[in-house]
Amino acid sequence: MGGDGAAAGGTDPQGLRAGPALRHRRSPQAVTLRCLRPVLCFSLLDSQGRRHELMKFYQLGRDPSPRYTGNLNAKHTWVLPGVETCPVCDLHSDGGTAAQYPCVDLSGLTSEDQKKLSSAWPVPREEFIRRCELVRPLAPPGADLKPGATFGPLRGTGLGFFGQLIMQNPWSLCMRREALERLQSTGVRGLLGCPTQVRFRTKHAPELRDIQLEVHGRFHPDCLPTRAPPCPTCGAVRDYSVPDPYWLDATSLPEHVDLFRLADASTLLIANERLVDAVRRLELDGVVFKELETR
Repeated sequence: MGGDGAAAGGTDPQGLRAGPALRHRRSPQAVTLRCLRPVLCFSLLDSQGRRHELMKFYQLGRDPSPRYTGNLNAKHTWVLPGVETCPVCDLHSDGGTAAQYPCVDLSGLTSEDQKKLSSAWPVPREEFIRRCELVRPLAPPGADLKPGATFGPLRGTGLGFFGQLIMQNPWSLCMRREALERLQSTGVRGLLGCPTQVRFRTKHAPELRDIQLEVHGRFHPDCLPTRAPPCPTCGAVRDYSVPDPYWLDATSLPEHVDLFRLADASTLLIANERLVDAVRRLELDGVVFKELETR
């Protein structure tokens, strides 16, 4: 795996770098709420939609600034394997995910099962289901237990210089221990950090925490292509790439966490403005934020 941290700064065409506080713009709806019925008269769906229209959301990305040379040659301890393809449609009926659960400990399983869960090699669907059920009682509620989901601490080696927030690739996030603690102390929600088992050849090795995220949120239907009918044999549907541009469905976005993995595209990490404001106020570097449209 490869990737760098990044530097702080202002804005650029790719998004907002970690740095000075974001400028708030009052939503037109916030001005006209006085003319509407009392909030208690709104349906839950409408109320949720209005709240999210006032909250901004951002996609996280690695800051490409060259000053950060950090690289992690590491992987998680266990993984759910792939599933053999359907002989009719040549698709994987169970799809796949980039979800990571570093705080899930599978060391209590038998050595034989642990060995099998250390390989991502495709297996028959019946064997995949068996392995999935071994993991399910130990995984958090709502875990995305699909082929490719990883578990346990990040193990391997690291070198170079890292920022406060580290995106080794677009679907993973680590933080220096002190950065995580500072964000948590400001009240940022949804940050569960697991100590890594990464070795550094330096006296001042960073203490990295691998961030475990919940999976939430959907694309707005208006940005999605028409999908082909499912395979009559296995039920699989051919997947689509991330729409460009894409919009988030405001009614599907969580209100109890400030950072999450997108359910419709597990390679995307999404933050709300609470987290972005905290990162910029604390002057934490290493990532950029691209503002997203919600509908």
